[in-house]
Amino acid sequence: MSKALGTIERIWRYPVKSTGGEQLSKAAVDARGLVGDRLYAVRDDEGKFGSGKATRRFRRMPGLLRLRSRYPGGVVTEAPELLGPDGIPVPDPSDFVRRYLDRNDVEVAREGTISHFDQLPLSLLTTATLDWVRTAVPGVPVDERRFRPNLLVRTPPGTPPFVEDTWLGSTARIGDALHVRFVRSSERCVMTNEAQEGLPHSPLILRAIAQAHDLRLDALATVTRTGCVRLGDTIDLT
Repeated sequence: MSKALGTIERIWRYPVKSTGGEQLSKAAVDARGLVGDRLYAVRDDEGKFGSGKATRRFRRMPGLLRLRSRYPGGVVTEAPELLGPDGIPVPDPSDFVRRYLDRNDVEVAREGTISHFDQLPLSLLTTATLDWVRTAVPGVPVDERRFRPNLLVRTPPGTPPFVEDTWLGSTARIGDALHVRFVRSSERCVMTNEAQEGLPHSPLILRAIAQAHDLRLDALATVTRTGCVRLGDTIDLT
């Protein structure tokens, strides 16, 4: 017998990695994840991708979260629009980020042989866990954009925070056809603290997650059967 985990409350896609994303009412999902998600990134001349952190693959480029990206008309066959901090689309994304970051060695580039993803194709976060974060950092504005999930899941009243941990190793059906397998949780970094539209910088968020849950928050999944996800879809363990 299947077990209902919750329903899809919001769907997020991030056309340009490390920028703010777009809310959708539905999205096609293939083996790579939401179609078009993080398909583009700000890339420097060493091949590193703009991020809130510095690693072997990523270059710290502060300020990217103050920008947003979207596909015109939701059509992924076109290159995404990049919106400046004022919310207005810029005419030339690569030229804009060079001036915005004061760097001549960057461009907005489509994914090639190296994945733009930090980890796995899909990130799911529950309202139970998000509500816990709000309680843990009173006075700090918090919504799911701090954690950049693809799917925010509305869980039943009384669901404990970090319930996502109990999903790991399981397979679930989302809506009519989409199937995913929960593998592990994300290890959070300074991106959770970064300022973006309506959300000021705050180190308290990452500190709270580190103390309570070893920096882990969400459920990362692979796609075992492609399909479409829609607002209001039920997630059922299979």
